[in-house]
Amino acid sequence: MNILIADCGATKSEWCFLENGEVKQQFTEKGISPIYQTEEEIAINIRLNVLPHLLEYKADEVHFYGAGCIPEKIFSVRSAIFQSFPTDKIFVYSDIVAAAHALCGDSPGIACILGTGSNSCEWNGAEIVKQVPPLGFILGDEGSGAALGKQLVSDALKNQLTTGLKEKLLTKYNLTTETIIDKVYRQPFPSRFLANLSLFMLEYLDDKTIRRILEKSFTDFFERNVIQYDYRKNKSNFTGSIAWYFADEVREVAANKGVEIGKIEKSPMSGLIDYYGNYYSNKKSALVVGQNI
Repeated sequence: MNILIADCGATKSEWCFLENGEVKQQFTEKGISPIYQTEEEIAINIRLNVLPHLLEYKADEVHFYGAGCIPEKIFSVRSAIFQSFPTDKIFVYSDIVAAAHALCGDSPGIACILGTGSNSCEWNGAEIVKQVPPLGFILGDEGSGAALGKQLVSDALKNQLTTGLKEKLLTKYNLTTETIIDKVYRQPFPSRFLANLSLFMLEYLDDKTIRRILEKSFTDFFERNVIQYDYRKNKSNFTGSIAWYFADEVREVAANKGVEIGKIEKSPMSGLIDYYGNYYSNKKSALVVGQNI
């Protein structure tokens, strides 16, 4: 059984080809966003950037997990994938299912994503039983890179950062007020731009204005998402670059809220490799093949 797994966010995509549970090829490419990209744009991205890595392999199944893979986008994503990988077994899932499969597997738990965007769900070991809608970086995505970057650049332009920090931010990324407005309101993928800025905060974790942004955003994530689940019974597990790089800050806020943290992984891919390797080698029934979430 040859399986192609894809975990795709707006910023980057990770791909892994498994042959009978063994990794044959693994690589990272450009991000894919069904929210911002058309079927044709996704198809071109896959054909130009993904297919060349896999010319010597033939996939029996494709399991594609992606941010923005909402029900109304599944058909177009599947069609885009089919153009490069023509199999009738193409399964498209949301990114939160990737987190649940990778972090919780067959066990109950709370699965969370803190990356370019944020998301969360309560998982019973086989399916999502509750999910608070993420709503994107304008209405939600608390704790995400885009939300952190938005607050950072807003505080910078409104002179709410420690003296000198605004200038360091603008110089580091070669920005002006005008270029920021253009990238956020006129250019494609504003969430990528904002999420990239959030990593600036790693250099100034001791600064009180930076810590204020981090504490507020992570507190919002727990209060507006995690605490709506059965968090006293289940551990909360995290994946994503923001969760990984700011793990200490996430744990600190979680402790203040009485939330027990389980795993924190930079990417779900290693967990997905184990998930599918175990499923096909041991013939487990954790995944209902054919179900698109």
